[in-house]
Amino acid sequence: MSPTSIIPTSAERRATVSTEDGVALAVREYGPRDADLTVVLLHGHCLRTASWTYVRNALARRYPGARIVCYDHRGHGDSAAASPRTYNLEQLGNDLRDVLDAVAPTGPVVLVGHSMGGMTVLTYLSRNPHEIGRRVAGVALIATAANGLAAGGFGRLLRRPAVSTFQAAVRRAPGIMHHAKLMACKVFAPIIHAAEFGDRTVSPRVLTLANAMHNETPIVTMASFLSAFMDYDQTDALTVLSKIPTLVLCGTADLLTPPSHSIAMAAAVASADFVLVDGAGHSVILERPMEVTGAIARLMTRASDADAVEGTLSLVA
Repeated sequence: MSPTSIIPTSAERRATVSTEDGVALAVREYGPRDADLTVVLLHGHCLRTASWTYVRNALARRYPGARIVCYDHRGHGDSAAASPRTYNLEQLGNDLRDVLDAVAPTGPVVLVGHSMGGMTVLTYLSRNPHEIGRRVAGVALIATAANGLAAGGFGRLLRRPAVSTFQAAVRRAPGIMHHAKLMACKVFAPIIHAAEFGDRTVSPRVLTLANAMHNETPIVTMASFLSAFMDYDQTDALTVLSKIPTLVLCGTADLLTPPSHSIAMAAAVASADFVLVDGAGHSVILERPMEVTGAIARLMTRASDADAVEGTLSLVA
């Protein structure tokens, strides 16, 4: 079952953005084309735009005057595959730039990233600090980190030799390894559930959606991006965020990016809105969408009032 068929979505406009290196990215757009504010939602590793469905629909209801843009990262969802050499965060930062240039060349934007999406936002900003307070009016970092992914939580597994062995096996026999991945998803389902959804009972619809997104992600995509997380460090990018409204949010039961990461990020950003969602896991945007939506809505309001943004952002609350 396709994840996009599980949950009804609001009216959308579909487009394709070609990156600088020629990769076709699938883009979904909601809300008025001439909106004063554009919100860009970036999904995590092995996910796709459908992971934002609950939050996206709630934001659309709360702010019908805003435009919401989602897109699948290269190698994910409906976007095209690319050379595994390009499956890294620097390239994802460039892809974000290409998407913004294509769909929001003018006017302020709020960037909202979950997990790898948050890392993409930080990487983009580290390369384009001049966009802070000009094009970028606000940033939300959800269940993500600025550095040290391999130092705590499940991220410590990235340093084990088995990861390198797994990546080598995928390069040699991707088809066989993809079937093995599907079997492993079933075997390790309880562990995956605990890591992603914390210690609360989760709706079967949410689990079905999450499992579908994981299972449909190509094994080459999944394996190749792991290397990007090992030495990831965008701590310096946090300093520029003090110039604009910033949200840092995570679940207290997140085992993939433990709360310590979010605490450190929030401490480095002046006047950050820091939100801990009690009992939620790494997939907090699926598990607790209303709390996430409320926090993003506050960010949008702050961004609309920020002196750093030129012009007036008239949102309909």
